[in-house]
Amino acid sequence: MAGRERERTVAVFGAYGHTGRFVVAELCERGYVPLLLGRDGDKLLALARTRPGLETRQASVDDPASLDRALRGAAAVINCAGPFATTAAPLIEAALRAGIPYVDVAAEIEANLDTFAHFAERARAAGTVVVPAMAFYGGLGDLLVTTAMGDWTAADEVHVAYGLSSWHPTAGTLAAGAVSARRRGGRRVRYTGGKLEYHDDALPTLEWPFPAPLGTRSVIGEFSMADVVTVPSHLAVPEVRTYMTADAAADLSAPGAPAPTAVDERGRSAQTFVVDVLARSGSTERRVAAAGQDIYAVSAPLAVEAVDRVLTGRTRTTGVASAGAAFDAPDFLRALSSHLSLHVPAP
Repeated sequence: MAGRERERTVAVFGAYGHTGRFVVAELCERGYVPLLLGRDGDKLLALARTRPGLETRQASVDDPASLDRALRGAAAVINCAGPFATTAAPLIEAALRAGIPYVDVAAEIEANLDTFAHFAERARAAGTVVVPAMAFYGGLGDLLVTTAMGDWTAADEVHVAYGLSSWHPTAGTLAAGAVSARRRGGRRVRYTGGKLEYHDDALPTLEWPFPAPLGTRSVIGEFSMADVVTVPSHLAVPEVRTYMTADAAADLSAPGAPAPTAVDERGRSAQTFVVDVLARSGSTERRVAAAGQDIYAVSAPLAVEAVDRVLTGRTRTTGVASAGAAFDAPDFLRALSSHLSLHVPAP
């Protein structure tokens, strides 16, 4: 593979999955050449028929040699195949062997914790970048928090409120949630006092004042997402609290919850979202929000923008780093203006 071609070749593991397809499309739109990777050869070939000219490579996380073959010639890898408790570590190991950066879209709290705990030193020693949770949950929240805090490196508390119009989960979301629930023994998790706590308390319901046009909505408190890993990984914030609109939380837990249904030519669902972030230090508050369509679809430009910045040398660190630590957060969000609209209240 010629040098220039390799520079534009990005492996996508789980390319035929719901989010993987969005990532493949985004890479193609931005002039990259996706390598279609996955465990199921038939699904890879079916995807390749819709993307003539793209190469498929079958690989399994329990076969390191297959991963090494799959990553040969790639400049970077994006892991879209959950549960990430199973796939992240083997893919990161393979990326380290190949000497290429790794990005994933993991929303699983425990899987992201494992990535920081097990690979920080090795990735730093290798001089490469590993960016976990570079997706709607984890990555976007961290970029918004980092932007809201501005010149602050510490705050008393951070709140991330998710205003979803609905939540029709993919099979991957449900499978990953089941894995996390088993790892926690059915308990819930929150970040308080500078550490994660596992508990059995009932989750509170309260009202959250989202910006217009959403307005005030009933939310489930302590509905912890990957932000409780990404934000404290680089910012001194002892309290990170996340919230989910009650209607969307009910959708997620409903028996037989339907999968997302495409409503436009890009394959996006009709789901809309607002992510509202508030950082508080003493009596001073800073706030920023982002709105868009389809939490799975927007994960693609987040992940691909991250890869583009890594490959073009626009990173702030090496090793394992969250989005806000690895990149210039306000500039990153501005680059996604065709996918996200930002709302910054007047001071």
